[in-house]
Amino acid sequence: MMRIHHLNCGTMQPVGGRLINGNRLPFQTARMICHCLLIETDQGLVLVDTGVGVRDIANPRQSLGREFLFLTRPRLDLAETAVCQVTGLGYAVDDVRHIVLTHLDLDHAGGLPDFPKAKVHLHTTEHQAAMSAATRAERLRYRSGQWAHGPDWVTYNPTSGDQWFGFEAVRQLQGISADLALIPLPGHTRGHTGVAVRRHEGTEGATSPRWLLHAGDAYFSHGEIDPLAPRFTPGLALFQTLVQADGPARHRNQARLRELAKDHGDQIEIFSAHDPVELDRYRQNEPRSVTGERHDRAQGDHQGRLAHPRLTRPATRPSPPPPLSGHGAAVSSWSGGPRWW
Repeated sequence: MMRIHHLNCGTMQPVGGRLINGNRLPFQTARMICHCLLIETDQGLVLVDTGVGVRDIANPRQSLGREFLFLTRPRLDLAETAVCQVTGLGYAVDDVRHIVLTHLDLDHAGGLPDFPKAKVHLHTTEHQAAMSAATRAERLRYRSGQWAHGPDWVTYNPTSGDQWFGFEAVRQLQGISADLALIPLPGHTRGHTGVAVRRHEGTEGATSPRWLLHAGDAYFSHGEIDPLAPRFTPGLALFQTLVQADGPARHRNQARLRELAKDHGDQIEIFSAHDPVELDRYRQNEPRSVTGERHDRAQGDHQGRLAHPRLTRPATRPSPPPPLSGHGAAVSSWSGGPRWW
């Protein structure tokens, strides 16, 4: 049975609660998170985004930069790193065979060094932007130390692909089942993408809708893609404008996500990378054995055990997940190529 875990791989606590979250006192700190997915497949574990990593916590000023630390005030909790949560679920580090990135911003790519053998999938344009870091803004958002270990990059051409609910240039991912795809959503960065995950009937907790779309930083709060009454908090609206690589593209893709939610909300659940309301909704539906264990770790109960994440495998591990049922059913033929619905 396919299992999808919703992880928080980095809590941030910027100043300005109501300006950011919209539901706190003005001088309270806000709550933002790094929403990642851990997907159990018959090709091994797939991690969608990696959040903040062990190296970032060990040396935050060098790894994350003073500007990010000042603006976001990250918690820097070792228990929140993806590697600690993976091993806490009973898996080994090398069980993570693939990492799929929405983009390479430092709060999405920080965990890359913790999974050195994983293949890293992303948009070619995003890879090029991060490697060149041609502008000051890109030098702040991309931290080359996060990929100094030399990841096994797998990049995807932005000019060719399939279709998915009206979105062009969708790419099926190499070496992973046809149940994951990159959905180009440029604007926040030059090569920003969403990641679509198809949930089969056997997926734990899956009813309807059958698709998840991790929209990364295409938006920051669930109200922004409300198809009936979109709403924006002033703090997040300002921040998105300040860090955007392409404003018109970002606004255009937010409008497309609203249309997607309106026209296909019965088939697709959309969530973003930093909205705690969306993460909490999924975490409430997860088995207690998963969420309860994470909560205990976050309270520091297992800090000693987590001090060396590569040595934290339990004495016994769960059996590998069985193959997905209905594998390959996400793609159907048509005159112009594969179609993803």
